Amino acid sequence: MPHEVHIYTDGAAKGNPGPAGYGVVMEMVGTPYKKEFYEGFRLSTNNRMELLAVIVGLEKLKNPKTKILVVSDSKYVVDAVEKRWVFQWEKIGFKAKKNPDLWIRFLKAYRKHQVDFQWVKGHNSHPQNERCDALAVMASQQNNLSIDEFYEKEESKLI
Repeated sequence: MPHEVHIYTDGAAKGNPGPAGYGVVMEMVGTPYKKEFYEGFRLSTNNRMELLAVIVGLEKLKNPKTKILVVSDSKYVVDAVEKRWVFQWEKIGFKAKKNPDLWIRFLKAYRKHQVDFQWVKGHNSHPQNERCDALAVMASQQNNLSIDEFYEKEESKLI
């Protein structure tokens, strides 16, 4: 069965950690339907934004069991799923793993659908990836950035 929806994602953080954002482009295969989503945060990391972009894309879908292709330039996200690391992390309660809040949220959204992943090289003229990158960077530069509460709470414990 062919994919019904393509979700393109990217994350950005200036300073890593620093002001951060994500960008998502969703396309319904075989139709002109296309949506874009983005959000910026005052302090977060690139990996959190890469993962959050995928989560937001999956959570936007209303019909369960949708066949989805997620296209990302994040080896962190793609490898964690394709190499099945995240399922091992879940079995150990995400002990000593970064971003457990987002991985738990990801798995909840992921399990509602039929999701495949494809890694693409970033900044390599892939039109949707370039658009997601532009959205993520723009989101990170906005005024009134959102607060990544989990990240900021965890960071404050280290200080």
